[in-house]
Amino acid sequence: MHRTPDLFDLTGRVAVVTGGNKGIGLGFARGLARAGADVAIWARNEDDNARAAEELSAFGTRVIGLPCDLAEPETLSDACRRTVEALGRIDACFANAGGGDAYDPLKVGSERFARTLDMNVDGTFFTLQEVAKHMKERGGGGKLVTVSSITERFGAAKMPGYAAAKAALGGIVRSLAIELARYDIQVNNLQPGWIETDATRPMRDDDKLRETVVHRTPARRWGTTADFEGIAVYFASRASDFHTGDTVCIDGGYSIF
Repeated sequence: MHRTPDLFDLTGRVAVVTGGNKGIGLGFARGLARAGADVAIWARNEDDNARAAEELSAFGTRVIGLPCDLAEPETLSDACRRTVEALGRIDACFANAGGGDAYDPLKVGSERFARTLDMNVDGTFFTLQEVAKHMKERGGGGKLVTVSSITERFGAAKMPGYAAAKAALGGIVRSLAIELARYDIQVNNLQPGWIETDATRPMRDDDKLRETVVHRTPARRWGTTADFEGIAVYFASRASDFHTGDTVCIDGGYSIF
């Protein structure tokens, strides 16, 4: 009996991670590089890109950092072109970049509300569009992954725009999964829970909120960026070839308790 190749060996594959220079995005990138993938980080801050690329290069794969701003769609096509020029192809894309701020929903203006939707919905969709065009043209399939939030399941005080934007990603994923299946492109969504990142530091500094999250979570802790390394490898690998149109929750059991 012959041994099968390692299902999760990403050697020779190329992955893009938007917002991959810190937080959950850097967690994705670490997992991908550990598994042998070449990685392209698309993010706004070039200094952070360079630091992340230097760290990831220690795993022995090719890593590049490219400036990219979801508010400027032309930077997406440029980043895609430069990634293919440098690394040869794109096999997987983790559309992780996004964000949102808190505000009084009874006072927020239309421009501020729209910015949140533009960043998280439009930015994510056009990232997927750009990479999917490349995958379709070169053939051979591919993997597209979005990153939403448990705010699409639970109420998010002072963040209705962010919650609405993240909820929209599920519809985008399911629609694209159907449309792109004929090209052997799988599309899925990841739904993080309460995770220790720079963005959640103010929440963790609130003793009451921090302990409430721990008490509510069956795993009895906040998640870390390392908790996203394995799922990134799975979704970038051929092991997930029949897994599409799904949302996978990474929250230590918070949403089921």
